[in-house]
Amino acid sequence: MTAVQDLKYRQWFRGADVDGDGVITVQDVRLMGERFTTARGAASASETAHRLTEGLAAFWANVIAPMDVDGDGKVDLREMTEGFHRALADPSLYSQQVGPVADCYFDLIDLDGDDRIDREEFREIFGLAGNVSPEDCSAVFDALDLDGSGGLDRAEFHQALLEFFYGDDPDAPATHLFGRIAEVGQPV
Repeated sequence: MTAVQDLKYRQWFRGADVDGDGVITVQDVRLMGERFTTARGAASASETAHRLTEGLAAFWANVIAPMDVDGDGKVDLREMTEGFHRALADPSLYSQQVGPVADCYFDLIDLDGDDRIDREEFREIFGLAGNVSPEDCSAVFDALDLDGSGGLDRAEFHQALLEFFYGDDPDAPATHLFGRIAEVGQPV
């Protein structure tokens, strides 16, 4: 368990607790999907929205729900942090644990279907639906665009999520993917 991971997971928790009640429930996970679908303007009956809903349901069942150690149907920050450290300990499992949901999000963010996420698409989804400041969106996008092409391809997007969920480097490009984290050692 590292301090950097704890800060990143705390930042992710803030976004995942959609209703702001201090816990993540299956309803928050559903609302998260709806928030991203709505921000993107995708129809709730679209194939992408359907795949996202299924992917998030699997993410809840396989990753988040097992973190509920007291069985109350709610995952608080402590349970989530400890659960992520247990569940996401092995980066070689990324393709089973995070990859399918990441592909759904990629397809949802890539509105024009050109198989890359441009700066504006990134800003819309992480800024509007993810509550990340425009400045942070721009800085994160630039850091994640590893080849300098002006867009994130699927591999760069997966690399960012792999780095965010499994990495512990405070200077890694994806550290602030879901918003600026506090500096290590600073109060949050």
